[in-house]
Amino acid sequence: MQTSPRRPPRPPRLALLTLWLAAATLQAAADPLAPAARWSAYTAGRAATPPMGWSSWNAFGTDIDEAKILGSAQRIVDTGLAARGYRYINIDDGWAARRQMPDGRLAIRAERFPSALQGGATSFRPFTDKLHAMGLKAGIYSDLGRNTCSQAYSGDETDLPKGSVLEREIGLYGHIDQDIALYFSDWGFDFIKVDGCGLRAFDAWNPKVRSGQYRALPPVLDLESVSRSDIPAVQAEFTQINAALKRNKPDGDFLLSLCIWGAADVRAWGKNYGNLSRTSDDIRPSWARLLSNFDSAARRELYAHPGSWNDPDMLFIGTADFDASHLVEAKSHFALWAMLNSPLMLGADLRTMPQPLMDIVGNADIIALNQDPAGNQATLAYDADDLQILVKQLASGQKAVALFNRGLAPIEVDLTAEQLKLRNDAPVTLTDLWSKADSTFTNETKLRVAPRETRIFRVQGTRALAQGIYLSEQPGSVNPAVDGVLRPQADPTIFRSSSGWSGTKGAGERPMYAGWGGARADSTPYGQTLRIAGAPYAAGIGILANSRLEVRNQGYRSLSTKVGVDDSAQDGAHDVTFLVYGDGKLLAKSKPLRRGQPAQALNADVAGVKLVELVARSAAGANEHLPVSWGNAALR
Repeated sequence: MQTSPRRPPRPPRLALLTLWLAAATLQAAADPLAPAARWSAYTAGRAATPPMGWSSWNAFGTDIDEAKILGSAQRIVDTGLAARGYRYINIDDGWAARRQMPDGRLAIRAERFPSALQGGATSFRPFTDKLHAMGLKAGIYSDLGRNTCSQAYSGDETDLPKGSVLEREIGLYGHIDQDIALYFSDWGFDFIKVDGCGLRAFDAWNPKVRSGQYRALPPVLDLESVSRSDIPAVQAEFTQINAALKRNKPDGDFLLSLCIWGAADVRAWGKNYGNLSRTSDDIRPSWARLLSNFDSAARRELYAHPGSWNDPDMLFIGTADFDASHLVEAKSHFALWAMLNSPLMLGADLRTMPQPLMDIVGNADIIALNQDPAGNQATLAYDADDLQILVKQLASGQKAVALFNRGLAPIEVDLTAEQLKLRNDAPVTLTDLWSKADSTFTNETKLRVAPRETRIFRVQGTRALAQGIYLSEQPGSVNPAVDGVLRPQADPTIFRSSSGWSGTKGAGERPMYAGWGGARADSTPYGQTLRIAGAPYAAGIGILANSRLEVRNQGYRSLSTKVGVDDSAQDGAHDVTFLVYGDGKLLAKSKPLRRGQPAQALNADVAGVKLVELVARSAAGANEHLPVSWGNAALR
């Protein structure tokens, strides 16, 4: 979407619409449920495990400078955090001085970044060279629109770009190819965070637009309502960003962070467009906001994989509810983000961060869970308002378990081998990853969890499923390529918190993050236990009809499952047919099944197959009324 620098850029909505129509035409021509014989989730870039590092925003906002950023980078190196995986040093909003006219090149605030001054021009190359020489990676910030979030919402203009209306337009809109080339080819960055305020906040009613300070851009993003978002237009911009990254980083050494805060149903499709996908609005240093951000990702375990991770936002350890006076909460924050396979991006001023907090974020055993190469986000083995038990399958065959007390009173927790999918007649060993103490039990054990505490363990035991694995144990290898959701709806289960950008003005926050009805591990799409014709299934995948799951097969020889329409379905009139494909070839097929009919066993020989696909077809037009279950789906 490059435009002439001698006149205002023409809004490329027509170009975006053309891209979308072409993509839609191709998709319509093909059957989305037909086997694709390829893994479709995002694998570009360098995110085989969740990225780790530090970002300037939480500590400094737009009040950033070279000394603050390099000082935090040096502390990461000096304390050994870099050696434990914290490598990305990311500059957030506040670095840009203006967009030069007429060439459209971005200029850096040289008074804040003195090394950027190169004669009469500015360049971040000396800065990124310095970070690279320290063994670190460098990250930069931009926006999908013409202007950034701080330009939209900050009441202080001190750190914002100066100049004419066009000079203050520092976002990617109209300049994607030019800016991506500048960031990655010229300046040597390795990471880009792309915000979305420029496509959200600059409508004709914005006071800053009405005053002539900024140009209007009709919103295509609406955080409060997915129906008011133009999803194809947003996806088209990310498609162009990806094409520019491929051209300017042909070695693939980059990370792309989609930061549109759970808007536009990104929690469902972000896995196809970038390495990180924000599942929520910005985190803040409060317990209530931690709960909200955690909830936005905790039930999206099938939407995160090596290469594409759920992102409930940065770690706020070091401030307010997560400072050195709140070590229980800080430990919970870190343990939960590790179990979710969230990016571990520190946000404190590391130059002054107390050692007890540095010890928390440097816990090598918990970091190892986050960086486990299997890439399985933890699943919810127990889910209630006051307590949740998260279980994570590790590449070693061991497991991790976290017991999370959300409330204000201690809880005596019964942890069972069954919840861990381990045999209840064999010993289970728990290693506490905070205290390092070991304990052993058979069948079940009782553990006390203090208010706001998260107890986290590495687990060794005997698998309940001998010589095999349930698909729900390995969400990192299961991709809901088509999840059956036709009309995205807000998820009503996500905890709401207060004090956003506008404080407590207005009507408050309401359920806003689409994704209700998406694919789930060991649960129906709407949170019930899996059940077919009265028979319960403790393991399996719940999804809507007219869906297709992609499953990576790592050397297993057979797939078995019991399939049927889940008892929770409202639609009892339509049949569903279940099909299993291996590398594009049909391996097994059920008879048409309706609600209330007994499950049918399906077995398929998948020896030598790299990608298994599970398809549920129906003539039903309202998939949301027809959840189906792949009961006890397993590879052996």
